[in-house]
Amino acid sequence: MFNTSLHPALPISANKTTIVTASFTSTVNPKRYYYNSPRMSLHRLNDPSPPKPSPPQPPPNPNLLSTITNLLWGQSLPPQLLISTARSIWASTWQLMMSQLAPSDSTGRYTRPPSKFRVSNFSRQNPPSFHLYVGLPCPWAHRTLIVRALKGLENAVPLSIASPGMDGSWEFRDSGVLNAERVNPGRDNANGCRTLREVYGLRRGGYDGRATVPMLWDVERKEVLCNESYDIIQLFNSGFNEIAGNPELDLAPISLKGRIDEWNSVIYPNVNNGVYRCGFAQSQEAYDAAVNDLFSTLDVLEDHLESSRYLCGDTLTLADVCLFTTLIRFDLVYNVLFKCTKKKLLEYPNLYGYMRDIYQIPKVAATCNFQATMDGYYNILFPLNPGSICPIMPSGCGHEALSRPHNRESLCSADKRLQVFAT
Repeated sequence: MFNTSLHPALPISANKTTIVTASFTSTVNPKRYYYNSPRMSLHRLNDPSPPKPSPPQPPPNPNLLSTITNLLWGQSLPPQLLISTARSIWASTWQLMMSQLAPSDSTGRYTRPPSKFRVSNFSRQNPPSFHLYVGLPCPWAHRTLIVRALKGLENAVPLSIASPGMDGSWEFRDSGVLNAERVNPGRDNANGCRTLREVYGLRRGGYDGRATVPMLWDVERKEVLCNESYDIIQLFNSGFNEIAGNPELDLAPISLKGRIDEWNSVIYPNVNNGVYRCGFAQSQEAYDAAVNDLFSTLDVLEDHLESSRYLCGDTLTLADVCLFTTLIRFDLVYNVLFKCTKKKLLEYPNLYGYMRDIYQIPKVAATCNFQATMDGYYNILFPLNPGSICPIMPSGCGHEALSRPHNRESLCSADKRLQVFAT
Protein backbone atom coordinates (compact mmCIF):
# COMPACT_ATOMS: atom_id res chain seq x y z
CA MET A 1 0.00 0.00 0.00
CA PHE A 2 1.31 3.39 -0.89
CA ASN A 3 2.08 5.76 2.00
CA THR A 4 0.52 9.02 0.89
CA SER A 5 0.44 10.86 4.21
CA LEU A 6 2.90 13.45 5.48
CA HIS A 7 5.55 12.10 7.79
CA PRO A 8 4.72 13.41 11.29
CA ALA A 9 8.40 13.91 12.19
CA LEU A 10 9.18 16.23 9.29
CA PRO A 11 8.50 19.98 9.79
CA ILE A 12 7.10 21.89 6.85
CA SER A 13 8.80 25.22 6.21
CA ALA A 14 7.90 28.05 3.88
CA ASN A 15 10.74 27.42 1.44
CA LYS A 16 10.70 23.64 1.35
CA THR A 17 8.30 21.10 -0.12
CA THR A 18 7.58 17.59 1.10
CA ILE A 19 7.52 15.03 -1.73
CA VAL A 20 6.02 11.59 -1.15
CA THR A 21 6.83 8.50 -3.17
CA ALA A 22 5.88 4.87 -3.02
CA SER A 23 9.00 4.06 -1.05
CA PHE A 24 9.58 6.89 1.38
CA THR A 25 8.91 10.51 2.30
CA SER A 26 11.62 13.17 1.74
CA THR A 27 12.01 16.91 2.22
CA VAL A 28 13.79 18.69 -0.66
CA ASN A 29 14.41 22.18 -2.05
CA PRO A 30 11.81 23.07 -4.70
CA LYS A 31 14.31 25.17 -6.75
CA ARG A 32 16.22 22.08 -7.84
CA TYR A 33 14.97 19.68 -10.49
CA TYR A 34 14.21 16.06 -9.70
CA TYR A 35 12.68 12.95 -11.19
CA ASN A 36 11.40 9.95 -9.31
CA SER A 37 10.64 6.30 -9.82
CA PRO A 38 8.30 4.15 -7.70
CA ARG A 39 11.13 1.68 -7.19
CA MET A 40 14.05 4.14 -6.80
CA SER A 41 15.15 7.01 -4.58
CA LEU A 42 14.90 10.58 -5.79
CA HIS A 43 17.96 11.67 -7.78
CA ARG A 44 18.95 15.25 -8.42
CA LEU A 45 19.91 16.03 -11.99
CA ASN A 46 23.62 16.85 -12.51
CA ASP A 47 24.44 15.81 -8.95
CA PRO A 48 27.07 13.05 -8.96
CA SER A 49 26.67 12.20 -5.30
CA PRO A 50 24.13 9.50 -4.59
CA PRO A 51 21.25 10.40 -2.31
CA LYS A 52 21.16 9.10 1.21
CA PRO A 53 18.68 6.28 1.66
CA SER A 54 15.66 7.09 3.75
CA PRO A 55 14.86 4.95 6.75
CA PRO A 56 12.18 2.30 6.11
CA GLN A 57 8.67 3.35 7.00
CA PRO A 58 6.63 1.27 9.44
CA PRO A 59 3.79 -0.72 7.83
CA PRO A 60 0.31 0.79 8.07
CA ASN A 61 -1.84 -0.24 10.97
CA PRO A 62 -3.81 -3.30 9.79
CA ASN A 63 -6.70 -2.48 12.05
CA LEU A 64 -7.74 0.88 10.67
CA LEU A 65 -11.06 0.84 12.47
CA SER A 66 -9.38 0.39 15.87
CA THR A 67 -6.99 3.24 15.13
CA ILE A 68 -9.82 5.60 14.21
CA THR A 69 -11.90 4.69 17.25
CA ASN A 70 -8.93 5.15 19.58
CA LEU A 71 -8.27 8.60 18.13
CA LEU A 72 -11.92 9.58 18.51
CA TRP A 73 -12.69 8.42 22.03
CA GLY A 74 -9.75 6.44 23.39
CA GLN A 75 -10.65 3.55 25.66
CA SER A 76 -14.13 4.83 26.54
CA LEU A 77 -17.35 3.62 24.97
CA PRO A 78 -18.51 5.22 21.70
CA PRO A 79 -20.76 8.26 22.09
CA GLN A 80 -24.46 7.61 22.51
CA LEU A 81 -25.24 9.19 19.15
CA LEU A 82 -22.97 6.73 17.35
CA ILE A 83 -24.51 3.78 19.18
CA SER A 84 -28.06 4.94 18.39
CA THR A 85 -27.23 5.53 14.73
CA ALA A 86 -25.50 2.19 14.30
CA ARG A 87 -28.35 0.38 16.02
CA SER A 88 -30.95 2.07 13.84
CA ILE A 89 -29.03 1.27 10.64
CA TRP A 90 -28.46 -2.35 11.67
CA ALA A 91 -32.13 -2.83 12.65
CA SER A 92 -33.30 -1.53 9.27
CA THR A 93 -30.75 -3.66 7.41
CA TRP A 94 -31.69 -6.71 9.48
CA GLN A 95 -35.38 -6.28 8.68
CA LEU A 96 -34.57 -6.01 4.98
CA MET A 97 -32.41 -9.13 4.97
CA MET A 98 -34.90 -11.12 7.03
CA SER A 99 -37.73 -10.18 4.67
CA GLN A 100 -35.79 -11.91 1.90
CA LEU A 101 -34.48 -14.82 3.97
CA ALA A 102 -37.63 -15.55 5.94
CA PRO A 103 -40.89 -13.97 4.73
CA SER A 104 -43.25 -13.09 7.57
CA ASP A 105 -46.81 -11.91 8.03
CA SER A 106 -47.89 -8.59 9.54
CA THR A 107 -47.27 -9.88 13.08
CA GLY A 108 -43.66 -10.89 12.38
CA ARG A 109 -44.54 -14.60 12.25
CA TYR A 110 -42.43 -16.62 9.82
CA THR A 111 -44.44 -18.09 6.95
CA ARG A 112 -42.72 -20.81 4.94
CA PRO A 113 -43.28 -20.40 1.17
CA PRO A 114 -45.04 -23.40 -0.38
CA SER A 115 -43.15 -25.76 -2.68
CA LYS A 116 -43.91 -25.16 -6.34
CA PHE A 117 -43.30 -28.62 -7.80
CA ARG A 118 -45.49 -31.35 -6.31
CA VAL A 119 -46.41 -34.94 -7.20
CA SER A 120 -49.61 -36.75 -6.36
CA ASN A 121 -49.04 -40.27 -7.73
CA PHE A 122 -46.86 -42.24 -5.34
CA SER A 123 -47.30 -45.67 -6.98
CA ARG A 124 -45.18 -45.40 -10.13
CA GLN A 125 -44.40 -48.74 -11.76
CA ASN A 126 -41.96 -47.76 -14.52
CA PRO A 127 -38.26 -47.58 -13.59
CA PRO A 128 -37.45 -43.92 -13.17
CA SER A 129 -34.57 -41.86 -14.47
CA PHE A 130 -34.31 -39.43 -11.59
CA HIS A 131 -31.52 -37.59 -9.82
CA LEU A 132 -31.75 -36.26 -6.27
CA TYR A 133 -30.33 -32.88 -5.27
CA VAL A 134 -29.80 -32.17 -1.56
CA GLY A 135 -27.89 -29.93 0.85
CA LEU A 136 -26.52 -31.37 4.08
CA PRO A 137 -27.57 -28.59 6.51
CA CYS A 138 -31.22 -28.82 5.40
CA PRO A 139 -33.48 -31.04 7.56
CA TRP A 140 -36.04 -31.32 4.75
CA ALA A 141 -33.39 -32.69 2.38
CA HIS A 142 -32.11 -35.02 5.10
CA ARG A 143 -35.48 -36.77 5.11
CA THR A 144 -34.97 -37.83 1.51
CA LEU A 145 -31.43 -39.07 2.17
CA ILE A 146 -32.65 -41.32 4.99
CA VAL A 147 -35.57 -42.88 3.10
CA ARG A 148 -33.41 -43.30 -0.02
CA ALA A 149 -30.86 -45.19 2.09
CA LEU A 150 -33.33 -47.33 4.05
CA LYS A 151 -35.15 -48.37 0.88
CA GLY A 152 -31.88 -49.26 -0.86
CA LEU A 153 -32.25 -46.69 -3.66
CA GLU A 154 -28.66 -45.44 -3.67
CA ASN A 155 -27.88 -46.91 -7.10
CA ALA A 156 -31.33 -46.36 -8.59
CA VAL A 157 -31.49 -42.66 -7.68
CA PRO A 158 -28.07 -40.99 -8.01
CA LEU A 159 -27.22 -38.04 -5.81
CA SER A 160 -25.63 -34.58 -5.98
CA ILE A 161 -24.91 -32.68 -2.77
CA ALA A 162 -24.78 -28.89 -2.90
CA SER A 163 -23.07 -26.55 -0.45
CA PRO A 164 -24.55 -23.30 0.85
CA GLY A 165 -22.87 -20.28 -0.75
CA MET A 166 -22.07 -17.06 1.07
CA ASP A 167 -25.08 -15.40 -0.55
CA GLY A 168 -27.39 -18.13 0.74
CA SER A 169 -27.79 -19.94 -2.58
CA TRP A 170 -26.85 -23.57 -3.19
CA GLU A 171 -23.70 -24.20 -5.20
CA PHE A 172 -21.62 -27.17 -6.28
CA ARG A 173 -17.93 -27.40 -5.51
CA ASP A 174 -15.46 -30.12 -4.74
CA SER A 175 -15.09 -30.17 -0.96
CA GLY A 176 -11.89 -32.17 -1.09
CA VAL A 177 -13.23 -34.39 1.71
CA LEU A 178 -13.00 -38.11 1.11
CA ASN A 179 -15.03 -39.97 3.71
CA ALA A 180 -16.91 -43.03 2.54
CA GLU A 181 -18.66 -43.30 5.91
CA ARG A 182 -20.38 -39.90 5.57
CA VAL A 183 -22.11 -37.96 2.83
CA ASN A 184 -20.09 -34.95 1.66
CA PRO A 185 -20.75 -32.00 -0.65
CA GLY A 186 -19.46 -32.23 -4.19
CA ARG A 187 -20.13 -31.48 -7.83
CA ASP A 188 -23.30 -31.66 -9.88
CA ASN A 189 -23.18 -35.23 -11.14
CA ALA A 190 -26.20 -34.93 -13.43
CA ASN A 191 -25.88 -31.64 -15.31
CA GLY A 192 -22.44 -30.28 -14.44
CA CYS A 193 -23.89 -26.96 -13.24
CA ARG A 194 -22.18 -24.61 -10.82
CA THR A 195 -25.30 -23.71 -8.85
CA LEU A 196 -28.67 -25.28 -8.13
CA ARG A 197 -30.33 -22.24 -9.69
CA GLU A 198 -28.68 -23.18 -12.98
CA VAL A 199 -30.16 -26.67 -12.70
CA TYR A 200 -33.64 -25.27 -12.13
CA GLY A 201 -33.09 -22.99 -15.12
CA LEU A 202 -32.53 -25.96 -17.42
CA ARG A 203 -36.18 -26.93 -17.33
CA ARG A 204 -38.37 -26.05 -20.28
CA GLY A 205 -39.50 -22.45 -19.95
CA GLY A 206 -36.76 -21.66 -17.42
CA TYR A 207 -37.37 -20.77 -13.79
CA ASP A 208 -37.06 -17.60 -11.74
CA GLY A 209 -38.37 -18.80 -8.36
CA ARG A 210 -36.60 -20.09 -5.25
CA ALA A 211 -34.06 -22.84 -5.97
CA THR A 212 -34.54 -25.10 -2.93
CA VAL A 213 -33.50 -28.54 -1.77
CA PRO A 214 -34.46 -31.30 -1.83
CA MET A 215 -35.21 -31.47 -5.52
CA LEU A 216 -35.92 -34.56 -7.60
CA TRP A 217 -34.81 -34.04 -11.19
CA ASP A 218 -36.12 -35.96 -14.21
CA VAL A 219 -32.94 -36.59 -16.20
CA GLU A 220 -34.61 -37.68 -19.44
CA ARG A 221 -37.16 -34.87 -19.61
CA LYS A 222 -34.83 -32.19 -18.18
CA GLU A 223 -37.55 -31.22 -15.74
CA VAL A 224 -38.05 -30.67 -12.02
CA LEU A 225 -40.27 -33.50 -10.90
CA CYS A 226 -40.67 -32.40 -7.27
CA ASN A 227 -39.16 -30.10 -4.64
CA GLU A 228 -41.48 -30.95 -1.74
CA SER A 229 -39.67 -33.18 0.74
CA TYR A 230 -42.68 -35.15 1.98
CA ASP A 231 -43.81 -35.94 -1.56
CA ILE A 232 -40.33 -37.24 -2.36
CA ILE A 233 -40.11 -39.55 0.66
CA GLN A 234 -43.57 -40.93 -0.08
CA LEU A 235 -42.47 -41.62 -3.64
CA PHE A 236 -39.26 -43.28 -2.45
CA ASN A 237 -41.21 -45.40 0.04
CA SER A 238 -43.84 -46.83 -2.29
CA GLY A 239 -43.15 -45.75 -5.87
CA PHE A 240 -39.81 -47.37 -6.63
CA ASN A 241 -40.15 -50.82 -5.04
CA GLU A 242 -39.46 -52.46 -8.40
CA ILE A 243 -35.88 -51.16 -8.34
CA ALA A 244 -35.38 -50.75 -4.57
CA GLY A 245 -32.82 -52.85 -2.75
CA ASN A 246 -35.14 -53.15 0.25
CA PRO A 247 -38.69 -53.23 -1.16
CA GLU A 248 -40.07 -55.08 1.87
CA LEU A 249 -39.64 -52.06 4.12
CA ASP A 250 -42.81 -49.97 4.27
CA LEU A 251 -42.50 -46.71 6.22
CA ALA A 252 -46.15 -45.79 5.65
CA PRO A 253 -48.32 -48.91 5.96
CA ILE A 254 -51.98 -48.35 5.24
CA SER A 255 -52.93 -49.57 8.71
CA LEU A 256 -50.96 -46.67 10.25
CA LYS A 257 -51.84 -43.95 7.75
CA GLY A 258 -54.27 -42.20 10.08
CA ARG A 259 -51.80 -42.12 12.96
CA ILE A 260 -48.95 -40.96 10.73
CA ASP A 261 -51.06 -38.09 9.41
CA GLU A 262 -52.11 -37.18 12.93
CA TRP A 263 -48.54 -36.98 14.17
CA ASN A 264 -47.42 -35.04 11.11
CA SER A 265 -50.16 -32.47 11.70
CA VAL A 266 -48.69 -31.83 15.15
CA ILE A 267 -44.97 -32.17 14.45
CA TYR A 268 -44.72 -30.16 11.24
CA PRO A 269 -46.10 -26.79 12.45
CA ASN A 270 -44.77 -26.96 16.00
CA VAL A 271 -41.42 -28.76 15.71
CA ASN A 272 -40.19 -29.08 12.11
CA ASN A 273 -41.30 -25.60 11.15
CA GLY A 274 -41.54 -24.54 14.80
CA VAL A 275 -37.78 -24.15 15.23
CA TYR A 276 -37.73 -21.90 12.15
CA ARG A 277 -40.63 -19.90 13.52
CA CYS A 278 -38.48 -19.27 16.60
CA GLY A 279 -35.31 -18.43 14.72
CA PHE A 280 -36.91 -16.34 12.00
CA ALA A 281 -39.44 -14.52 14.18
CA GLN A 282 -39.37 -10.78 13.51
CA SER A 283 -41.26 -9.67 16.60
CA GLN A 284 -41.20 -10.64 20.26
CA GLU A 285 -44.84 -11.73 20.11
CA ALA A 286 -44.13 -14.06 17.18
CA TYR A 287 -41.14 -15.58 18.97
CA ASP A 288 -43.02 -16.09 22.25
CA ALA A 289 -45.86 -17.91 20.47
CA ALA A 290 -43.47 -20.10 18.47
CA VAL A 291 -41.27 -21.10 21.39
CA ASN A 292 -44.31 -21.95 23.51
CA ASP A 293 -45.73 -24.19 20.74
CA LEU A 294 -42.35 -25.86 20.26
CA PHE A 295 -41.66 -26.82 23.86
CA SER A 296 -45.26 -27.72 24.63
CA THR A 297 -45.11 -30.21 21.75
CA LEU A 298 -41.70 -31.55 22.86
CA ASP A 299 -43.24 -32.17 26.30
CA VAL A 300 -46.08 -34.15 24.70
CA LEU A 301 -43.61 -36.18 22.63
CA GLU A 302 -41.45 -36.87 25.69
CA ASP A 303 -44.43 -38.26 27.57
CA HIS A 304 -45.60 -40.36 24.61
CA LEU A 305 -42.18 -41.88 23.95
CA GLU A 306 -41.86 -43.03 27.53
CA SER A 307 -44.06 -46.05 26.67
CA SER A 308 -43.76 -46.21 22.87
CA ARG A 309 -40.59 -47.01 20.95
CA TYR A 310 -41.64 -45.00 17.92
CA LEU A 311 -44.43 -42.53 17.30
CA CYS A 312 -46.79 -45.17 15.97
CA GLY A 313 -45.77 -48.06 18.20
CA ASP A 314 -43.20 -50.70 17.26
CA THR A 315 -42.88 -49.61 13.63
CA LEU A 316 -40.61 -46.91 12.24
CA THR A 317 -42.64 -44.65 9.95
CA LEU A 318 -42.22 -41.54 7.82
CA ALA A 319 -43.42 -39.50 10.81
CA ASP A 320 -40.37 -40.69 12.77
CA VAL A 321 -38.04 -39.78 9.92
CA CYS A 322 -39.50 -36.28 9.78
CA LEU A 323 -39.14 -35.77 13.52
CA PHE A 324 -35.61 -37.22 13.63
CA THR A 325 -34.09 -34.73 11.16
CA THR A 326 -35.16 -31.84 13.40
CA LEU A 327 -34.11 -33.52 16.65
CA ILE A 328 -30.63 -34.36 15.35
CA ARG A 329 -30.06 -30.63 14.70
CA PHE A 330 -31.66 -29.35 17.88
CA ASP A 331 -28.71 -29.05 20.24
CA LEU A 332 -26.28 -28.56 17.34
CA VAL A 333 -28.03 -25.51 15.92
CA TYR A 334 -31.56 -24.65 16.97
CA ASN A 335 -30.98 -24.42 20.72
CA VAL A 336 -28.37 -21.69 20.20
CA LEU A 337 -28.81 -20.03 16.83
CA PHE A 338 -32.62 -20.15 16.70
CA LYS A 339 -33.05 -19.22 20.39
CA CYS A 340 -34.78 -22.51 21.29
CA THR A 341 -33.17 -22.18 24.68
CA LYS A 342 -35.76 -23.32 27.21
CA LYS A 343 -34.29 -26.83 27.29
CA LYS A 344 -31.72 -28.86 25.40
CA LEU A 345 -32.78 -32.10 23.78
CA LEU A 346 -30.30 -33.82 26.09
CA GLU A 347 -32.61 -32.82 28.96
CA TYR A 348 -35.42 -34.95 27.47
CA PRO A 349 -34.32 -38.53 28.27
CA ASN A 350 -36.97 -40.23 26.13
CA LEU A 351 -36.55 -37.96 23.12
CA TYR A 352 -32.77 -38.19 23.33
CA GLY A 353 -32.90 -41.99 23.55
CA TYR A 354 -35.41 -42.11 20.69
CA MET A 355 -33.06 -40.01 18.55
CA ARG A 356 -30.14 -42.35 19.32
CA ASP A 357 -32.33 -45.35 18.49
CA ILE A 358 -33.04 -44.05 14.99
CA TYR A 359 -29.45 -42.87 14.51
CA GLN A 360 -28.24 -46.42 15.13
CA ILE A 361 -30.47 -47.98 12.48
CA PRO A 362 -28.11 -49.21 9.73
CA LYS A 363 -27.36 -46.53 7.09
CA VAL A 364 -28.91 -43.64 9.02
CA ALA A 365 -25.67 -42.41 10.62
CA ALA A 366 -24.01 -42.23 7.20
CA THR A 367 -26.57 -39.61 6.14
CA CYS A 368 -25.50 -37.27 8.97
CA ASN A 369 -22.64 -34.80 8.57
CA PHE A 370 -22.61 -32.73 11.74
CA GLN A 371 -19.79 -30.35 10.84
CA ALA A 372 -21.33 -29.55 7.47
CA THR A 373 -24.63 -28.95 9.22
CA MET A 374 -23.14 -26.51 11.72
CA ASP A 375 -21.13 -24.69 9.06
CA GLY A 376 -24.21 -24.35 6.89
CA TYR A 377 -26.16 -22.59 9.63
CA TYR A 378 -23.59 -20.59 11.59
CA ASN A 379 -21.47 -19.46 8.62
CA ILE A 380 -24.26 -18.70 6.17
CA LEU A 381 -27.21 -17.25 8.11
CA PHE A 382 -25.60 -13.81 8.39
CA PRO A 383 -28.66 -11.99 9.84
CA LEU A 384 -28.69 -14.43 12.78
CA ASN A 385 -24.91 -14.69 13.22
CA PRO A 386 -23.12 -11.68 11.68
CA GLY A 387 -19.70 -12.74 12.98
CA SER A 388 -20.02 -16.21 11.37
CA ILE A 389 -18.39 -17.75 14.44
CA CYS A 390 -19.19 -21.46 14.63
CA PRO A 391 -19.39 -22.80 18.21
CA ILE A 392 -17.86 -26.05 19.32
CA MET A 393 -20.01 -29.15 18.87
CA PRO A 394 -21.95 -30.11 22.03
CA SER A 395 -20.64 -33.28 23.67
CA GLY A 396 -23.97 -35.10 23.37
CA CYS A 397 -24.20 -34.62 19.60
CA GLY A 398 -21.14 -36.49 18.32
CA HIS A 399 -21.09 -39.96 16.82
CA GLU A 400 -19.67 -41.57 19.97
CA ALA A 401 -22.40 -40.15 22.20
CA LEU A 402 -25.15 -41.06 19.74
CA SER A 403 -23.85 -44.62 19.48
CA ARG A 404 -24.32 -45.37 23.17
CA PRO A 405 -26.97 -47.98 24.10
CA HIS A 406 -30.52 -46.65 24.20
CA ASN A 407 -32.36 -49.76 25.46
CA ARG A 408 -35.55 -48.69 23.72
CA GLU A 409 -36.08 -52.12 22.15
CA SER A 410 -37.56 -53.13 25.49
CA LEU A 411 -40.56 -50.92 24.70
CA CYS A 412 -41.63 -53.13 21.77
CA SER A 413 -44.84 -54.97 22.50
CA ALA A 414 -43.41 -58.33 21.45
CA ASP A 415 -39.83 -57.49 22.48
CA LYS A 416 -38.77 -57.48 18.84
CA ARG A 417 -36.15 -55.37 17.14
CA LEU A 418 -36.76 -53.36 13.99
CA GLN A 419 -35.06 -55.10 11.09
CA VAL A 420 -33.78 -52.95 8.29
CA PHE A 421 -32.08 -55.00 5.66
CA ALA A 422 -29.01 -53.36 4.14
CA THR A 423 -28.35 -54.54 0.61
